[in-house]
Amino acid sequence: MKNSKIILAVLGGMTLLSASLNAQIVDTFGSGANQFTLNFVTVGNPGNANDSTGYGGVSYNYNIGVYDVSQTQLADAAASSGYNLGGGAWTGSQPAANVNWYQAAAFVNYLNTSQGYAPAYNLTFAGNRPDGISSWTGANVWTLGGTDDFRNANAEYFLPSENEWYKAAYYSPTGVYYQYATGSNTAPIAVASGTAAGTAVYNGVASQPAAVNQAGGLSPYGTMGQNGNVFQWNETDYSDPTNSSDGARVLRGGFWYFSSDYLSSSGRNFDGPSNSDDTLGFRVASVESVPEPSTYLLVVVGLLGLVLTKRKTFKL
Repeated sequence: MKNSKIILAVLGGMTLLSASLNAQIVDTFGSGANQFTLNFVTVGNPGNANDSTGYGGVSYNYNIGVYDVSQTQLADAAASSGYNLGGGAWTGSQPAANVNWYQAAAFVNYLNTSQGYAPAYNLTFAGNRPDGISSWTGANVWTLGGTDDFRNANAEYFLPSENEWYKAAYYSPTGVYYQYATGSNTAPIAVASGTAAGTAVYNGVASQPAAVNQAGGLSPYGTMGQNGNVFQWNETDYSDPTNSSDGARVLRGGFWYFSSDYLSSSGRNFDGPSNSDDTLGFRVASVESVPEPSTYLLVVVGLLGLVLTKRKTFKL
């Protein structure tokens, strides 16, 4: 009986801690009528090997957006920042599209500077429209997991690299890769919208993308819409994984009209960073958050339960 009580106390504390660690992280940006939030999940299991495709290995923990950025979120950021961020292909909670790579990078820079962080990308502008990028130098160069001269080491938010995007989509905390971003090696069921497990918005079932929070089932890490709905810009240069100033950028995930071939982990595409159309969207990644004090409190509660149980058994 004593051992059973101890085990139950420990399991209770561990269950609460696990629930806390798997919870979404909600970050708030802007103010007043232009305030918006972005939801993130943590992608853990650092040091995983690449998939057989050669992608997906990441040596550190990081956060990634649960959803693609929506048109409303893009418009709020544009109003607050004064940047020309493109968009307008769709409305409301549908994905932000007609956004080129530089504009997606400028959106990320706004997230950083509005929160007091360094911009992720050293962008150049024509008026208020971003049109190019230069490398960082010295202590500003990102070195976590390898050198990236074009991502600032002091930034909090950034576009996901190809490996970061790939891992969040196709890897599982159990240590295996899947072919599709629904935790399966079988192509998802094609739907027009919804959140049912094992579904995705693709194959021409719909004539336009679904809302970002209605874009199919979740990946093992808890992201939505990494298969179908709209293609997503990756930070990474298609031909040079250390990135470049003007090289074509990787696109992943497929979109609402294309077949499952484009959803697969082998479905790698690209476009020039100045190009945009109504099928190209993006999501945001960030550095791993420091656990909230409540997380540590849960651990203390679990351990306290264990101690009290032990004391109780001594009185029997």
